[in-house]
Amino acid sequence: MKNLSAAFKYSVCFALMLNTALAADLTANLPVRLSEVKAGDRPLELQGSPAQLMQQAPDFKVADQAFKAVKLSDFAGKTVLLSVVPSIDTGVCSIQTKKFNEQVVSLPKDVVLLTISTDLPFAQKRFCQKEQVDKLRVLSDAVWGDFGSNYGLRIKDMGILTRAVLIIDAKGTLVYQQLVPLLSQEPDYQAALNKLKEITKS
Repeated sequence: MKNLSAAFKYSVCFALMLNTALAADLTANLPVRLSEVKAGDRPLELQGSPAQLMQQAPDFKVADQAFKAVKLSDFAGKTVLLSVVPSIDTGVCSIQTKKFNEQVVSLPKDVVLLTISTDLPFAQKRFCQKEQVDKLRVLSDAVWGDFGSNYGLRIKDMGILTRAVLIIDAKGTLVYQQLVPLLSQEPDYQAALNKLKEITKS
């Protein structure tokens, strides 16, 4: 059984490497823009087509911790908050994820909270188990690169996502987008939660 388990892990890793290489090829020709987001004093270039506020939110495909595809369209009819982080296993990203995880119990049942990063699903699963993040879903953009491309949030030459918070209402409209101005800075949680409460009022 141990050998089978090891063989399975190697096959998954190999497939992931191929998918990641393919994703890199697909993102090579994405549009690039100089953003107001900075790493230190350096403005960052973001790849992809920025999603437009008050327009239909683009669908996307990311991977869960079992490498199964999860799409935005899976949550049709629900309000979705997307907490986007560069790497879940770093200080600020960890704080951001845990803070939003704590908010889930106080939100209406038809609100879905998702965290998206470019960490591998293995690393995300380990993080969630260690930090007891069990109320929101943590998903990976490492396999297809679909989310960062469709929302214009992929940082050129770094292969990670810029920090952001987005809210998509029950009709599928992107109603809120917060691009955090410094990569090392936490988002404005209260502004995002206030917007969430505003659009989910009965």
